Amino acid sequence: MSAIAADRSASVPRRWTLHGLNSGAIFAATCHGVAILPPVVSYAIGSVGTWMAWRLMRATRDALVDNLRAVFPGETESQLRRRALTTLRSYAHNVIDFLCAVNMPGPRAKELFLLRPADYERFCEIRARGRGMIFVSGHYGNWEIGSVCMRHVFDLSLTILALPDDREEANSIRREIRERLGTDTIEVRKSLDTALQIRRRLADNGIVAMLMDRHIGRDRVGVSLFGRRAWFMRTPALMGYLTGAPIVPCFIERRNREGFDVLLGDPIEVDHEAPRDEAIQQATQAFAAQLEDRIRAHPDQWFHFYPYWQAQAQD
Repeated sequence: MSAIAADRSASVPRRWTLHGLNSGAIFAATCHGVAILPPVVSYAIGSVGTWMAWRLMRATRDALVDNLRAVFPGETESQLRRRALTTLRSYAHNVIDFLCAVNMPGPRAKELFLLRPADYERFCEIRARGRGMIFVSGHYGNWEIGSVCMRHVFDLSLTILALPDDREEANSIRREIRERLGTDTIEVRKSLDTALQIRRRLADNGIVAMLMDRHIGRDRVGVSLFGRRAWFMRTPALMGYLTGAPIVPCFIERRNREGFDVLLGDPIEVDHEAPRDEAIQQATQAFAAQLEDRIRAHPDQWFHFYPYWQAQAQD
């Protein structure tokens, strides 16, 4: 039943996920700085800090270059290095955006998000079916700010399936922020009944959000991304197969400092007529294709700070 909890030792994250940008001390300092400084100062510090990271954290910069090469195979090393700097800067600005939004009054936070009328109607239509929704995204755009959007735009609570941060300081801050927003968190590796918890939320017509473009141990399914082999998380499609809940891709893209575009992708129904593994692979590939389209449109919004393709090849 619980593909995530089947092998706890296999779910331990690799050391390549523990890069310097994932430091609990850096995240805590950023939270404190954003809380007391004017936004313009926070963004300036973020820009300077990411330029220094780009210059000094060679392994991280090289990893970004290698990842972006899959998106832009014809570009030179110099062009890809510039894109790596833009990606680092986008990441810093997204973190600051999220922390600023958390501290905003509800009406002002609501104004940050632009949702197309057709997407809002689609959301309401899917919710009216009563089967719950599995929101999926990748490490793309501002996925964390989705909890702010759900709270202030839709006035609904959200359940997030999350891998606990290995730095407890950062993990406790994220938990506290989610609790303030009324967001429920199911932490991977914390319970043997993860799948049952997800099923209960969906049975209550709840919304469960997951990131799919990194697998956790044996919780994986192979897809093609930019013509290369990649492993995505299997659980979202498995839950869709078991519950009938649709998989709804959601991408939150920074429009400017004034707000975000909230884009709902094409809902994915897991085919119950096909064999289970085949249906899961097809549904996961359908999401991978939609994520690929968004990355091509905004490559600076895709955030993997380790050699994504090398890591995939090692599994």
